[in-house]
Amino acid sequence: MTSEYHEGSRSLQDRFDTRALADRIDELLVGDTIDEHDRAFIEARDMFFLASADAEGRPTCSYKGGDPGFVRVVDPHTLAFPIYDGNGMYLSTGNVLVNPHVGMLFIDLERGHRMRLEGEASIDLDDPLQGDFPEAQFIVRVRARAVYPNCPRYIHRYELVRRSRFVPRSDCTTPVPEWKRSDWAFDALPADDPARDPGDREVLGR
Repeated sequence: MTSEYHEGSRSLQDRFDTRALADRIDELLVGDTIDEHDRAFIEARDMFFLASADAEGRPTCSYKGGDPGFVRVVDPHTLAFPIYDGNGMYLSTGNVLVNPHVGMLFIDLERGHRMRLEGEASIDLDDPLQGDFPEAQFIVRVRARAVYPNCPRYIHRYELVRRSRFVPRSDCTTPVPEWKRSDWAFDALPADDPARDPGDREVLGR
């Protein structure tokens, strides 16, 4: 790997005398390959944070959640994940269409481990993986540029209470979020949104 440290990084490394440490980490721990250990960690996660930026470099960060395995390692350099129904803003994925550079942060909040993956994302509205994820609107693939662990010392410990009932699953009907039935949102929903006619769909607040 070629170091991606820039003038800003180097100035702080020099200020706090961490240049040698940073170079050692870059040399020993940063790569562009998703190995089997990384794969097991990624595919066991039920959430991650996605950082992206628009064409002018203005960033946003979003939470992506699903059942374990919703992020799939396709090959040693590529992973993929589904985009489910959301609020319709498409901030992160819209950014991908104009600036493919993204960062992904995976955290195990129960055991206190985390890893980062940075790379270039792409969207294919006819991706063959889409059929593997019920109700996925499309699939995002990320080609890894840098894969590396992160210091875990400041990770607070949390226990899982329950996984979201809104994650689409093949064995049950996905409930409708209550906010889509509110006065401010209802008339602006897409014509085929289930919230317009929930039928036997349960309406949930969260």
